[in-house]
Amino acid sequence: MPAFRIAPAIAEAFPDTLIALVTATGLRGHEPWPHTATALAELERQLADGAWLPADETDPRIEAWHTAYRSFGTNPRRIRPSVDALGRRLAKKGTLPRINPAVDSYNAVSVRYGLPAGAFDLDQVTGDVDIRYADGTESFTPLGEPGTIETPRPGEIIYADTTGVLTRHWNHRDAHRTRVTEDSTRVAFLLETLHATRDGDLLKVAADALRGLLAPHAERSAVHYLGPAQPQATV
Repeated sequence: MPAFRIAPAIAEAFPDTLIALVTATGLRGHEPWPHTATALAELERQLADGAWLPADETDPRIEAWHTAYRSFGTNPRRIRPSVDALGRRLAKKGTLPRINPAVDSYNAVSVRYGLPAGAFDLDQVTGDVDIRYADGTESFTPLGEPGTIETPRPGEIIYADTTGVLTRHWNHRDAHRTRVTEDSTRVAFLLETLHATRDGDLLKVAADALRGLLAPHAERSAVHYLGPAQPQATV
């Protein structure tokens, strides 16, 4: 089973980081997930009614990621944190994309709580996963672009396994190789904050909400937490 690790340099640079690692095994992605469908529809209804708006870049949760992106040389208004891009899309179009039940679940939770989220099909992960600075030799194939190969800049924060990069710009975009589909049965979902002292409780509520959407359609689920005080978890 792979370990997820935060590199010491990342823990030192971002000492208030907390990452919820929600794992699900025995996922059944081909059956209906009514609670996820309801969660998406409820977000869209509240937006249409004016009762709720997704967090934007003026929100401290999003602003913190913009600051982090700039610290490693990424322009966050050109290459946006995933939660920022997803919230902007929802605000503009009034709807969230429907990809598959597992992806729809973490998208709903991400937008609802204003926290970046992603996921990896663990059967496609090789070795352990490290959150670290890129050295400029790694390769990345973006989700939905199987013929594209990118090379992260040295100093960019990435998720990487022994084969390549799983996520660029910390949480901007996941890799095509480890994408989650209806056929994925063993998945690691991640929710992140850079300010655990302020938003740690919110992160834990969000992790529980995601696990609640996954659990009826999985044989097993669990939640682990990664941070400078506990920089490794084996799933």
